[in-house]
Amino acid sequence: MAIGVRFDEVLAGAQAGDHSALEDLYRDLSPLVLGYLRANGSKEPEDLTAEVFIAVVRGIARFEGDETSLRSWILTIAHRRLTDEFRRRGRRPEDPLEPGALRERLRVIADTAESEALERLSSAGVIEALERLTPDQRAVITLRVIADLPIKEVAELLNKPVTAVKSLQHRALATLGRHLDMGSEAAMSGELTTQGRSSRIETATRSDD
Repeated sequence: MAIGVRFDEVLAGAQAGDHSALEDLYRDLSPLVLGYLRANGSKEPEDLTAEVFIAVVRGIARFEGDETSLRSWILTIAHRRLTDEFRRRGRRPEDPLEPGALRERLRVIADTAESEALERLSSAGVIEALERLTPDQRAVITLRVIADLPIKEVAELLNKPVTAVKSLQHRALATLGRHLDMGSEAAMSGELTTQGRSSRIETATRSDD
């Protein structure tokens, strides 16, 4: 949920230590952080989300930029916390998710209004296909679709060259295409429209901006 026209006011308040403004930031951005952490394999997503926003509170006074930049900054913190968790767990970058894991993570964060759409995605094979991606591929796709970040910002967040992110994106989309139980790319876009994210998938599919 975007803060929108109130962003400058909310940011100024948060930087001044206003509790209401900080709560606004948490309320609007914590679902994005939690969803990113869950979708990318965190075993402690709620704890990591709390750590992320502790870091946000500590660093918000030094932040400069617009709402998109703030979202990218916060997701950068989230990604670093996730990387630290993987190191603690001894998880290798190529380790896949266990069968059904992503479906359960998405089910937890989906509200009632999204439950039907989630079931459609599950029956269409989209979630199962996402589970077949490597962590790096899934990170790229979720940042492009869930966070709606341009590819250059994804590259900066993941600390990878733009060319590497493009390659990860293309391989991820190829894997999704092979494993989706659907007849065409148009059908895939139609299912994703039920979640209101079709434009983001289409952008990730055809745009390198």
